[in-house]
Amino acid sequence: MAAKAKQAEKEAEEKPEAEGEGAAAKPKRKLPMKMIIIAAAGLLVLGGGGAGGYLFFFGGAKEEKVEAPPVKPATFVDLPDVLVNLAGGGADHAQYLKVKVVLELPDAAVVPLIQPLMPRVMDAFQTYLRELRPTDLDGSAGLYRLKEELTRRVNVAVAPNRVTAVLFKEIVVQ
Repeated sequence: MAAKAKQAEKEAEEKPEAEGEGAAAKPKRKLPMKMIIIAAAGLLVLGGGGAGGYLFFFGGAKEEKVEAPPVKPATFVDLPDVLVNLAGGGADHAQYLKVKVVLELPDAAVVPLIQPLMPRVMDAFQTYLRELRPTDLDGSAGLYRLKEELTRRVNVAVAPNRVTAVLFKEIVVQ
């Protein structure tokens, strides 16, 4: 019995100490939320970088090459030379404009459709160019405006067909 009594005393002493230790002991240290977020972001960056590197180095080998559709060559149609008086020159000092123009067409099949309409195109050119003043042709901006306006007028004349661009071979103001 004496052994049982000693054992009961030991258990009684350990229980209050265990309970006292639990209340007085420091709580377990938890990781701060900031540290968890930083670790998760680091893992996300490393995982994304690894996946991106894998796809960059190994994913391209499986890719099939897609051939670009063949580009149709542009078709060019020469127009006759145009020589006109410029407006505002006065009777004593007439200025002339000589222009050599080429039409750029998107397809060769459009050429036979546009050929019968060439007199209408030339009339549009003549009437527009006769109204120009020498200052309208100054600098690259003046030539660009001239090119855009002639392209617009040609497209109106040959509608429903379209001309891609009006190209200048020669421009002389004298």
